[in-house]
This record gives sequence, C-alpha cells and structure tokens, in this order.
Amino acid sequence: MDRNRRTRTERLDRFVRDNRMTIAVVFPLVGAALLVASAEGLLWEPLAFNPLLVLVGTAVMRLPLIAGLLPVVDRRLVGVLLGLTGYTYAIEYIGLTTGWPYGEFQYAVALGPMLGGVPVALPLFFLPLVLNATLLSTLLTDSKSTNWPVRLGGAVLAVLTIDLVLDPAAVSIGFWAYDGAGPYYGVPLSNYLGWLLSGTIAVVALEYGLRTDHLRTRLRSCEFALDDLVSFVVLWGGINALYGNWIPVCLTGALVGALVWTGRIDLTTDSHRLPTGDR
Repeated sequence: MDRNRRTRTERLDRFVRDNRMTIAVVFPLVGAALLVASAEGLLWEPLAFNPLLVLVGTAVMRLPLIAGLLPVVDRRLVGVLLGLTGYTYAIEYIGLTTGWPYGEFQYAVALGPMLGGVPVALPLFFLPLVLNATLLSTLLTDSKSTNWPVRLGGAVLAVLTIDLVLDPAAVSIGFWAYDGAGPYYGVPLSNYLGWLLSGTIAVVALEYGLRTDHLRTRLRSCEFALDDLVSFVVLWGGINALYGNWIPVCLTGALVGALVWTGRIDLTTDSHRLPTGDR
C-alpha cells in the first residue's frame, strides 16, 4: 500500500474508531425512530421518509465497512464490485418489470433518485448486505484453503438470514409492498428464492474478488469491520420488535449471537483488536 493510501486509511480508521457508538448504535436507533414515525404519520410531512435523510444515514452507517475493506481493495475487487453494481441494477429492474425472481413488488417510498423504478443508490443498500455476510462467514470458518465451500455456504445462509430480518420490517413500515400477501409477514416465498439466487451469485463473485488471506489479516486488526451489521440488527431488529414480527426478531438474535461469538459486538473505543485468535 502506498504512503498516501495508507495515510487516508489510517485517518478513516481513526474517525470510525473514535465514533463507533455514534455510527453503529445512535444512527440506527434514530433511523428506526424516524422510519416508524414516518410510517405511523407522526412526523412532519417534509421529513417523513425523506430520501436525503435515508441516504445520508445509510452512508454513515456504511463507513465502518468501507474503512474495514479499504486496505484489501485491489483492481480485481474493484472489477468485481463494478460488475456486481451492474448486476444489482439489472436484476432489480427485471424483478420490477417481470416479477422474476423476487415476485411482484413495487417501491412504496422513493429511496432517493429513481431510474426506471429502481433506486439509483440501490448498490448502497444491497452490496453491503452481501459483504457483511461474507465477512461474518469468513470470521466464523477456519482459515484452511480447502474450507471454501463451507465459507461460501455460510455466507449465502447469512445473506438469507439478513433478508429474513430485513423484508418483514421493510414491509411493516411501507418501504415496499408485494402483490398479494405472502405467508411470511407479507413477504412471498419467491422473494427468498430470488435472494438465494442473487445472494449466491454475489457471494461467489466476492469469493473471487476478495483475497481471503489478506481479508483475514485485516479483520484481525480491525475490530469495527462488521459494525455495519451491528447497525443493521439495531435498526431492523428494533423495527421488527415494534411491529411484533417475532420470527425476524429471533433471527436478529442469531445474528447478534454470531457477532458476539466473533468478538464484534463490543463497541468500546479502546478495544482495538479481536479478543482471541482468528475470531
């Protein structure tokens, strides 16, 4: 890594580390309160589901993930991320216009600028979910090169778990809606089959793009790399609890358990390394 890039990385690391509680806990708590207030008609109309607030809040909560991955970004990973960005737009547009692979659905809230019915900022929402799942699976599996099938399977399972938490909460607050009430808190089975497809493609692509040995080295020294997932469980787990979506709440608990097991739930600013070994 060249000196300028190292300096930028160190500055971003320091900023995230010094503001972990604010980014990983305060922002999602405020976000959950604003989203629920918007859904229940309790917020001043110009602020209700305000796209700028949604995008800025999401971008801030993504900072730990960006900082965590920055030192392992190379040309190969950039190429994979650009490819996945294009794939994200394409599969979402196909889903909106044909109902495949997620089922018939539509956005009920404008998540920032829209193009062809698809949020322009969609990669900011989708790609971090898959990256978080990949990082979590990497931490939960051992470092043997022959263990990649387990790592991939764990990442796909984590992606599905994340969406089993996300979609019921998003439907509850009216972010998007499916045609016909699905059996899982208004979400159809086809949505999860679609996520299985999309998640598997994205996870396999990231397996190629990320150099696992470099990633493990970075994760050992970067205690906040999964703080974006901490934000996720606070935000969407909290909304599910408020609306009585108890299966997603239990799945949120499973994600919290995985974060505790990997040593990533500690948000103190003076804990700069993982507590033990490869975890």
